[in-house]
Amino acid sequence: MSRLLRAMVLLLLVSACGSSNNSAPRNLDNACSIVKERPKYLKAMKRAARNWGVPVHVQMAIIYQESKFIGNNRTPIRYVLGVVPMGRQSSAYGYAQALDGTWKEYQRAEGGRTARRNDIKDATDFIGWYMTQSTDELGIAIDDTRNQYLAYHEGRGGYARGTYRSKSWLVRIADQVAQRASMYQQQLAGCRRR
Repeated sequence: MSRLLRAMVLLLLVSACGSSNNSAPRNLDNACSIVKERPKYLKAMKRAARNWGVPVHVQMAIIYQESKFIGNNRTPIRYVLGVVPMGRQSSAYGYAQALDGTWKEYQRAEGGRTARRNDIKDATDFIGWYMTQSTDELGIAIDDTRNQYLAYHEGRGGYARGTYRSKSWLVRIADQVAQRASMYQQQLAGCRRR
């Protein structure tokens, strides 16, 4: 085998091992389409549902709102004077848009050091862990998508202080997340019958 051919085969193998599908599924408005295109998503969400009690449709709606199912999603870069980059708006990253500090807390408590925010299995487990803590600390029902999302976005301390009350845009988004969860729930019930 020639050197060039061996180098090309090695490069192909290395790139295949290191690549991951961070693009969004094609039809984000159809839960059946999402799980058909990405069966590992459903497997991960069912596992988190078993472990934490968070329904699959609630996880899907949170992930849709946070990252549109893009595994390596990051917040936009801030600019001074419109041209000088000053870093990202926050450290939020991955499917669940978990902040660095909250992710490290999760890793210490549940996920282990190898948990990655751009891994759907770890991201759904994180969502389950976080929402279970919101249930325990704040008394929010695990399937109350609207209030779970408000606590997820504002942090449990911010939710307890009611910081969302002065953010009409956030309350509107939380209502949209709840509507999407309801839509996904209906769709998932229908696609299971097919």
